Amino acid sequence: MPFDFKLPDLGEGITEVELRRWLVSAGDTVREHQPLLEVETDKAVVEVPSPREGVVERLHRKEGETVQVGEVLLSIAEGEAAPLQPPQPPQPPQPPQSQQRPASVGIVGSLPEAEEEPAEAAIEATPFATPMVRRLARERGIDLGTIKGSGPRGCIRPEDLEAVAAAAPGGAEERVPLRGLRRTIARNVTASQRTTAFVTSMEEVDITEIYEMRVREQGEVESRGTHLTFLPFFIKAVQHALKEHPLLNASIDDETQELVLKRHYHFGLAVDTPEGLMVPVIRDVDKKSIIELAQAVQELGRKARERSITLEELKGSSFTITNYGHFGGTFATPIINWPDVAIMGFGRIVERPWVYRGEIVIRKILPLSLTFDHRATDGADVARFLGKVLRYLEDPALLFLDCG
Repeated sequence: MPFDFKLPDLGEGITEVELRRWLVSAGDTVREHQPLLEVETDKAVVEVPSPREGVVERLHRKEGETVQVGEVLLSIAEGEAAPLQPPQPPQPPQPPQSQQRPASVGIVGSLPEAEEEPAEAAIEATPFATPMVRRLARERGIDLGTIKGSGPRGCIRPEDLEAVAAAAPGGAEERVPLRGLRRTIARNVTASQRTTAFVTSMEEVDITEIYEMRVREQGEVESRGTHLTFLPFFIKAVQHALKEHPLLNASIDDETQELVLKRHYHFGLAVDTPEGLMVPVIRDVDKKSIIELAQAVQELGRKARERSITLEELKGSSFTITNYGHFGGTFATPIINWPDVAIMGFGRIVERPWVYRGEIVIRKILPLSLTFDHRATDGADVARFLGKVLRYLEDPALLFLDCG
């Protein structure tokens, strides 16, 4: 009897996943612990390994489907024996081994070749596209075999799918299923808005000193292989201010009706990826220097965009930072990353006339927005907290004078 491999419990309270991509096909021999498929959870893309050795007899689910924990994914004929095959008609004599052509192998598995076609033609018959493009095509009901790709070697790009959708009858309207990361984002932000009593407070601050410091030190930091942005300075200023305002570095336990004050400073960092927003976590911000924070921002951002980030790196935040100014935004009402009780958003730095030491001069001005859960604290405490953040940003020397 074949072994039916069911979707295991992946932890973190995950009850369902999206089957993102099969890494094996029916008929493949697999080893124990060999990755069988990629699934997308609420937080990350995870490879699921094989618990047994044998031959894949059948794939029970299709790419793009939602699978519940405990449902059968595939069947494995254990051992080295090949799975039972239906009777085959007599085959014509085969040419010597040296003259036989190998089957073409693509993302969708092995494709038998027609006798009269060369191997190259069989390869070209398989649409050349990345897994992401294949998933988008499935969601939009587009046959990749009908598209001539505009990329290298005819690779089909996302823009090619957009062109097909726009040219189709009724192309003025398109329905795209909420799946994968987009569906997770929709569910999380809705839960946050429904659960929290959110209020947003906005301020502007003169960060000319930080701006000049970054310009002075950029070359030195880049010589160490790290790109220095403004974000590490912003993160450090918020962390210092939180030490004096612990009600914002917290979460609310709705079951026990308790405010849980965090003694650590683990900051969620909103990262824009091709598939949607992800929030990896920089741990122990209070123990990291500006350069170490720059390295953490750079590394976590890369892993989030590549979808190589782990579940562990996406949980446990005590406060969240979002930098929409990188995309040209000014003010916003950022949504709280529940169960945190606050999120700070930074807008686009602009040159503005500003009163500085009694004179009107041109300074670098940063807009910022703080959304907080009014259940955790009140506006007066938030105003004092923002005042502290502004002080650290206006005079960055304080970041190095204070310990931690």
